[in-house]
Amino acid sequence: MSEPFSWVPAGINTDVPSAARVYDFLLGGGHNFASDRAVGEKVLQILRDGRAIASSNRSFMRRAVLLMLEQGITQFLDLGSGIPTVGNVHEIVQQENPDARVVYVDHDEVAVSHSQLILEGNDNAGVVQADMCRPQDVLADPVVKDLIDLSRPVGLLIVAVLHFVPDAKGPAGIVARYLDAMPSGSLVALSHLTADFKPEEMGGVVEAMKHSSDPMYFRSFAEFEPMFAGMEVLQPGIVPAPKWHPELGPAGEGGPEDVYVGLGRKL
Repeated sequence: MSEPFSWVPAGINTDVPSAARVYDFLLGGGHNFASDRAVGEKVLQILRDGRAIASSNRSFMRRAVLLMLEQGITQFLDLGSGIPTVGNVHEIVQQENPDARVVYVDHDEVAVSHSQLILEGNDNAGVVQADMCRPQDVLADPVVKDLIDLSRPVGLLIVAVLHFVPDAKGPAGIVARYLDAMPSGSLVALSHLTADFKPEEMGGVVEAMKHSSDPMYFRSFAEFEPMFAGMEVLQPGIVPAPKWHPELGPAGEGGPEDVYVGLGRKL
């Protein structure tokens, strides 16, 4: 039976776990249900540093946004944004530039519902419920068209989401279609979980997520690198998350190396 939370949108089956809510659980958030926690606990039994990996991904996003701001980016499109937690993109960028614009995109109704609550009264930020694998739908959405000016460089964030996209949907092609819609100078932050370092443990995570609404597909460095086609990859290149500008994080960051990350500039 579904849990009776007043903040859950009508019609949500809380018995079916979702990746956004499992990620929220791993980050220590409170917007998850028993089904999500059960999957999260199973992940932690297999992958003891699962919370640190989730945190490392989140920290990369923050560092990438800070670097985008330094490069003069003032508008951001966050795909697969997930459940709102401390340190959202709009909080980071609007602290530096109150006029900066942010659009979040997610297919999870709980994530979208909470984003709407958080963004109430914020005219420079919005949220879209859509499948990020359909770039034409996302880019045609009225919220995106109102807040994002595609004639100027955009900060595109595709963080901790591509490993939920099966090969059949062509993740590299999805990135390419978004890139095609953006002007030169746009910056694209990508991150992707990999089994290169812990094949057995990560295989167990794939099994644990198999029956959720969002199965996982970990990829190797050789599979991740082509997703930066058409971009100049900025220093320090495509590397494990702890090696990507650790100086921008507290105490030099650190953490597990099970996430490949990179920041590319559209040529």
